[in-house]
Amino acid sequence: MADERNDNRVYRVVLNDEEQYSIWDADRELPAGWRAEGTEGARQDCLDRIDEVWTDMRPASLRRRMEQAST
Repeated sequence: MADERNDNRVYRVVLNDEEQYSIWDADRELPAGWRAEGTEGARQDCLDRIDEVWTDMRPASLRRRMEQAST
């Protein structure tokens, strides 16, 4: 993807209340329900960070329900 290689924008890693991650242009206001995780940088750096920290793709509410059901 030539466009991605030439992308010089700064992104930030964001997550919602369900602990689902995404990237967002750093110069744009975050949409409702999302907050900054703390990582900013190149697109690939942000995607790498998400790969590192988002190890369980299930929404937080589902993980909690499953945890409660097992006790």
